[in-house]
Amino acid sequence: MNAKRILGVGVVAVVAALAATGLWMSRGRDALLIVRESRPEAVMGTRTHLLAVVEADRDEEADEALQAAENELRNVELQMSRRIELSDVSKFNAAPAGQLVELAPQTVEVLRASRRLWEQSDGAFDVTIRPLILLWMQAGQDGAPPTAERLAAARDESRWPDMELRDGGAVKRKATAAVDLGGIAKGYGIDRAAEALRRAGCLGGLVDVGGDIRCFGRRRDGGAWHVAVRNPFRPETDAPLTLLAISDGAVCTSGNYERFTEIAGKRYSHILDPRTGLPADAAPSVTVVAPTATLADGWATALSVLGPEGLALLPRGAGVEAMIVAGTSDHYTIHATVGLRGLLVEPPAGVQWHGAPSRLPAGGR
Repeated sequence: MNAKRILGVGVVAVVAALAATGLWMSRGRDALLIVRESRPEAVMGTRTHLLAVVEADRDEEADEALQAAENELRNVELQMSRRIELSDVSKFNAAPAGQLVELAPQTVEVLRASRRLWEQSDGAFDVTIRPLILLWMQAGQDGAPPTAERLAAARDESRWPDMELRDGGAVKRKATAAVDLGGIAKGYGIDRAAEALRRAGCLGGLVDVGGDIRCFGRRRDGGAWHVAVRNPFRPETDAPLTLLAISDGAVCTSGNYERFTEIAGKRYSHILDPRTGLPADAAPSVTVVAPTATLADGWATALSVLGPEGLALLPRGAGVEAMIVAGTSDHYTIHATVGLRGLLVEPPAGVQWHGAPSRLPAGGR
């Protein structure tokens, strides 16, 4: 079988054909290795692909590891999905002001990470914009974009100063305060699932949820995982914009080419700029590489709002690197951090490099 593994970011995974059994075998450096896979259905509203690399005599343990990884994903969804009535997020959003809402430690952890990202991104990443999201959802049904007055009113209903995080939960200072963790919870779930595979003793593993990926350890042939970045202007083709070689880390992509709202014949991005309340249009595609999918997921959203200028805000020394495609299909530019160069199998032509050289963020080649 072809030893190269190519995984697509942003829309679908582009992978070599798998055996019908879902079991691959390869002679590793020390022992016969197998790769077990599973594709759980109805996880976070998107497709999911899990891989576990183990020694050949541990196939049953690999299946248990895959189940543990799936359980982690589903637990995060149960806690943080706005669509589940009894989730932590739904309970918090429905609570009155002044009442302590008890939240799972994982939910508090994600809220704290979200607040840090809000501060680091100068407000470009903001989970408190739930009223704005609802306003644009209603606009899609009404067939007309919201007025400036309605945007301002929705923005004033919920901001970070309107809530207080505590060890056991959170308190709203204003009844209308509400959060939406759609820009970070998936990444956190991916991290939890990858750590479940690692705890189970897998020599390598990969978690792919909707094209956002975290991988670690040995691929079956001992090489790095190859992750394909889709061309945002031709996402339906198999020809990637570029390939990343990742040994241990996460890759998340955010873009406006798959999810959008159409109003009066015009497409509006599903990503909103918290500063204006308007759909973000700074970048058709953003790909972020980071040690964790939580960081990669959040910064992919923030950079979709900020565009290339946001690359200067990435936290130094944290191993976060990014590539941004800006412009239109007729005229676009590619911007990337210098630290990403060492992870590119073959850099696309004409990249504008930003920042100073840094250590490889996620394993490299």
